[in-house]
Amino acid sequence: MILKIAIVEDNAMYAKILEHALQEDGYETGTFGSTHEFLDSGIDQWDIISLDHSLPDQSGMEVLQDIQSAYPDKPVIYLSGQEDVEVVVEAYDKGAYRYIIKNELAVPRLKKAIENAAKSIELRREVEILRQNISDRSRYDKLVGESSALLNVLKLIQRVEATDTQVLITGDSGTGKELVAMAIHQNSPRKKKPFVAVNMAAIPDHLLEDELFGHEKGAFTGATARRRGRFEEAQSGTIFLDEIGEMELKLQAKLLRVLQEKKMSRLGSNKEIKLDVRILAATNRNLGELVRDGGFREDLYYRIQGFLIHMPKLKDRGDDVLLLANHFLKESAKKHGAGELILDESAVMALQNHNWPGNVRELMALIDRAVLMREGNTIRSSDLIFSSVI
Repeated sequence: MILKIAIVEDNAMYAKILEHALQEDGYETGTFGSTHEFLDSGIDQWDIISLDHSLPDQSGMEVLQDIQSAYPDKPVIYLSGQEDVEVVVEAYDKGAYRYIIKNELAVPRLKKAIENAAKSIELRREVEILRQNISDRSRYDKLVGESSALLNVLKLIQRVEATDTQVLITGDSGTGKELVAMAIHQNSPRKKKPFVAVNMAAIPDHLLEDELFGHEKGAFTGATARRRGRFEEAQSGTIFLDEIGEMELKLQAKLLRVLQEKKMSRLGSNKEIKLDVRILAATNRNLGELVRDGGFREDLYYRIQGFLIHMPKLKDRGDDVLLLANHFLKESAKKHGAGELILDESAVMALQNHNWPGNVRELMALIDRAVLMREGNTIRSSDLIFSSVI
């Protein structure tokens, strides 16, 4: 889709220069020598506006404010010969997307600003299409965010939630893989049945088999009574095998048999128990590399990868950082009885500029610490103690 750029500029010669430069990049343009001409054309038909500071019938600042009041998402690139810092600050305060000083670099800077604005517009359109394709967003309220990266995840969840397909959820630690598994279960026909989560990395290898499959009385020293395993606890529901890449090879073979035959037996028993369990798995490791290195069975790898959902890193989710920060701020304030809290501008900038190696889990812990560190009802950048790995 070709973007339409309005050039509002009272210098006819300069308007021609801008028009030629933008048309050269494939944009459709319209030039207007006054505010009156531009407004008559209809603001809504223009995707991006290049606005001059000095206009014959109205100041550029007034026009900028009017545009942003009616169309807050429309990028307005403000061009001016003024280098006064106060003028620059005022333009940004009134909603300018970019402020460009009219000098020999103005044209390439304008082209670059429009290129960036075009990407933002395309992303917004993509997000809107994705949002329209997701029925009842409230069903996924634990997965906070509106980025295209997250909406793509929700779209995949919708495709698989009503089935019994096995799902492998990948992504770095702290990205929210368990929340994806819970969303699948809670929107599936099994939602009224158990959801059992097992963190494979947190259970020692010699205990994991007993944890998953249970045992009979006398199966080993200390087995004084029969014990049901996590698979039996999940009967008719869903079992979530988190960090499945940490499972030892011997146990991988038994899990493969369970997946293939939908049967299992407790330790110390030859009696087979039929299973009706949906299996979801997750890993923060590259299972393909583990297979090549001999650390994961190839047959199990292909078996669990029925449907793949990848959870994006927090740093790749744009403004979701602030949405999540405010979400966690409300939760933490309620937990600590802190009343209503807000993030000030310095805190917002610090959150936006951080790289988030610990992803959503890091953000949640950061906000909780900040609530305890704050003075008054405002969270400042000085309250944000970012963790560092040495």
